[in-house]
Amino acid sequence: MRTPLVIGNWKMHGTLAEARALASAVRDGLRRPRGVEPVLCPPFTALAAVAEILGNGPIRLGAQNCHDEPSGAHTGEISAAMLVDLGARYVLLGHSERRREMGESDAQINRKVRAALVHGLTPVLCVGETGEERRQGLTFTTVEGQLRAGLADVPADGPAKIVFAYEPVWAIGTGVQATPTQAAEVHGYLRGLLSELTSKEAAQAIRILYGGSVNADNADGLFAEPEVDGALVGGASLNPQAFITIVRKAARAGAAARGE
Repeated sequence: MRTPLVIGNWKMHGTLAEARALASAVRDGLRRPRGVEPVLCPPFTALAAVAEILGNGPIRLGAQNCHDEPSGAHTGEISAAMLVDLGARYVLLGHSERRREMGESDAQINRKVRAALVHGLTPVLCVGETGEERRQGLTFTTVEGQLRAGLADVPADGPAKIVFAYEPVWAIGTGVQATPTQAAEVHGYLRGLLSELTSKEAAQAIRILYGGSVNADNADGLFAEPEVDGALVGGASLNPQAFITIVRKAARAGAAARGE
């Protein structure tokens, strides 16, 4: 069984004081999460502070991006090695906001995926279509292209070390989320692609998250879908109680799937 994974992406929010307060509230509310893996991805400026608060507890630390080079003259960038040094276990790559705002290409994202794997980080590779692409019936074409490009030249055992996140661009920060059926349909398609690229057995063990206006109210419906292995949570992760509720709902859905 795949352990549900819930990642809180704080994006560009939070002073150090705010980050410490938020991380402390989540830590205190999730002292012993069972059957679920929570992750917090604060801004770079708060990684060290949040790492100190989380310590060696069950909540993992993640970052929102990394550079593809281990070091060098890259002003303003952070390497995968630096993230590992801070205690990060996960890194978000290919988020639609970076694709759109920073102009990140599939090739650049692929280099970052490979760099993260080399340094022992778990990449969370994000894929998703725009509203116009969905209206034109290009959802599967878009996510397949992004997935295949993201995995180019990745070692054969690489996909099993990656988490994938389906985040329809039209649902991010809009308050409009994909229906559970829509999410499950794309997740199933992605798992089918992964079966072709790896094996059916390997693909069944890979976690695929949904991201896009996930909140405490719609989480139950999403997690009820067997193909949805958790969530990449944006705005709701800035509210500790909302994030804690989402994590607990993911745990309950996982337990139900296991017949517990």
